[in-house]
Amino acid sequence: MVPKVESPDDLAFVDGLLAEADADVREAGPPGVQALVETARGIQALREISTASPRLESIVIGYADLAASLGRSRAGAADLDRWLALQDAVLVAARAAGLRAIDGPYLAIDDADGLRAAATRAADLGFDGKWVIHPAQIDTVLRAFTPRAEEVAHAEAVLSAMEQGGGAGAVSLDGEMVDEPVRLAALRTLERAGRGPGGQR
Repeated sequence: MVPKVESPDDLAFVDGLLAEADADVREAGPPGVQALVETARGIQALREISTASPRLESIVIGYADLAASLGRSRAGAADLDRWLALQDAVLVAARAAGLRAIDGPYLAIDDADGLRAAATRAADLGFDGKWVIHPAQIDTVLRAFTPRAEEVAHAEAVLSAMEQGGGAGAVSLDGEMVDEPVRLAALRTLERAGRGPGGQR
């Protein structure tokens, strides 16, 4: 994890350091990198950062330092709606580059309702996960990012319908059109559930 990433140069520097270790980890493969974006400059350079290194696996939004960088008050930093534009910016940059988008941690350890709301919204927005800063937060975040049984069943039905469609651009499932974007969403749902196509674990 690389903190305070503000430009492609930050990742290039880390790339150079890790290149020296690549020969020692040949069997495991070269180490991947997560970029923690937590300043206004980092947000502004998201597009360049997201394509800066082949090692880059995910972009993480860091709320505490980003709030300070933006000059947000405590009330502003705690208001989930005020972060929506920046969450979308991170999500779009990550998706455009084929990377994971990870939501930053919820900083109030003793606010279970707030954590649940933040984790649920991040999952609904399309983030792949959310950092935690305390063991007590783990179960809530896991529940938010684990698809419900009916979502898994629908995803499997989508893949089955597309397969039966024999390569057709779109097929019908329960009266709704199913096409390639829906198939990709189904695959993401199954990945979150720890399943492969057809229910394989």
